[in-house]
Amino acid sequence: MTTRLQRVARAFATMLVGSLLGAAAPAWQSDNGDGTYSNPPLWADYPDPDVIRVGEDFYFATTTFANSPGLRILHSRDLVNWTIAGHVFPRLTGSPAFDLQGRGVYRRGIYAPSLRHHDGAFYLAVTPVGLHTRLCRAVQVQGPWDCHELDREAFDPALFFDTDGQAYIATSVSSDGTITLLTLSADLRQVTDARKIHYIRGAEGSKLIKRDGTYYLFNAIPRRLGMSISRARSLQGPWETIDSINTAQTGGHQGAIVDLADGRWWGFVMQDQPTIGRITNFSPIFWKDGWPVWGTPEAPGRVPARATKPVQGQPPAQPATSDEFSEPVLGLQWAWNHNPDDAMWSLRERPGHLRLHAGPAADYWHARNTLTQKGQGPFSRNEVSLDFSHLAAGDQCGLGTLGKVNGQLAATRGPDGLSLQWRRIVDQGDGVPQTTEEGPRIALTGPRAELRLEMNFVRKQASLSWRPPEGAWQRLGDAFELVYDWRTGTFQGPQVALFCFHAGSGAGGYMDVDWFHFSDLPVALPPGSASAP
Repeated sequence: MTTRLQRVARAFATMLVGSLLGAAAPAWQSDNGDGTYSNPPLWADYPDPDVIRVGEDFYFATTTFANSPGLRILHSRDLVNWTIAGHVFPRLTGSPAFDLQGRGVYRRGIYAPSLRHHDGAFYLAVTPVGLHTRLCRAVQVQGPWDCHELDREAFDPALFFDTDGQAYIATSVSSDGTITLLTLSADLRQVTDARKIHYIRGAEGSKLIKRDGTYYLFNAIPRRLGMSISRARSLQGPWETIDSINTAQTGGHQGAIVDLADGRWWGFVMQDQPTIGRITNFSPIFWKDGWPVWGTPEAPGRVPARATKPVQGQPPAQPATSDEFSEPVLGLQWAWNHNPDDAMWSLRERPGHLRLHAGPAADYWHARNTLTQKGQGPFSRNEVSLDFSHLAAGDQCGLGTLGKVNGQLAATRGPDGLSLQWRRIVDQGDGVPQTTEEGPRIALTGPRAELRLEMNFVRKQASLSWRPPEGAWQRLGDAFELVYDWRTGTFQGPQVALFCFHAGSGAGGYMDVDWFHFSDLPVALPPGSASAP
């Protein structure tokens, strides 16, 4: 049986083929084209998954932290090939920190949504960190969503509609482990009852479903990166609890199961990785003694590296990556770091380009209007064509990463004209100043340049290159680490970042982005040249 590592090896073995392909290519493709798939379907940071089925369609809601728009929802017809359906929150609301006032809300914001479909509409519960729980409703998953707040903060809420239509929320936080059941009013605007129904040491990330008259409660156990499953004939209990899979040995933690149209069940589970962040794996499920078991009877209790697709016949698909910026709206793959200042960016001022104005900021960590998309594994090459003609003195604009370790190429304007500089910025956590390492400035011979970010999540490092139009690529600066750390940085895997901010006095200028091209194959380098990162 082909393993995930063998697939990675094949990907790197095809680097020579990459030179024959166009500048843009799709992300990692999980669909093997022979009726099977390899985990993960999305080799990117899609954490805290909640997955539902509506007819023949599957929907996947995921955490987005301080990214705006907030709370991404994906769509699939087979649980393997996913595209982006939309976002629930056009902007983040409830705190000025969402506008990056002060230090912002890095590692906070939108967490662990719960998505359900009931009586012809989509419903979603989410609790922004430190704020009250929000309940949202939409007829179409693309929105618009109508939201209101409850009178309390239900951590990692598990929204559930019983067969009689009564709505509940199950909630628990790992520092306690008590699972509380909230009963909601018919209009979902009030909590009419709250009672403790179960206790599991360290439990959070609840998911609640019902199958054949039995309730199943899934909980993440962060202290051991595992999952527990509980069952009961009544929501009030008594509950039986067993341990299920875990990240270290069997495939992940925090997830649940979703039914297929033919009555089978499939599991989804989150797995922490040290470079790209938290990925979501999918697994067949079989039932034993009334309990769901990840894997197959031949290989129980483990998320398989390769399995038969749950639904056959669907074509390969992946979330969008490359962008020519020729549409009047941003592609769904993009997200701003915190809410943008909408007066400081445009797709209309220069048609066919994204214009990023340089707003004032003390440093990169406090800069608004940094535009991001997810880093993709196992390897991704991200290239961008930029026009620096209108940079002002004090502007810092270019391409890099956003995360724990931030490597970047920043263009600036000085007395001698435009130059490009390599930087490595490391966030040390709340209250500890970031550290910055800088390389020499490279003079630009003209206002246009193409920049390249290569991210190798197997080797755990990235590198940056540049070239003048039609010129040769030149590596600039040292390779830098790709790191996922929930305690510092963004609590996300490294993101690709287009940035433009003004750190000097006076008014800032702007940078124009002509195109962004993505490929998942390393560059074919000439013999004797430096290897890909």
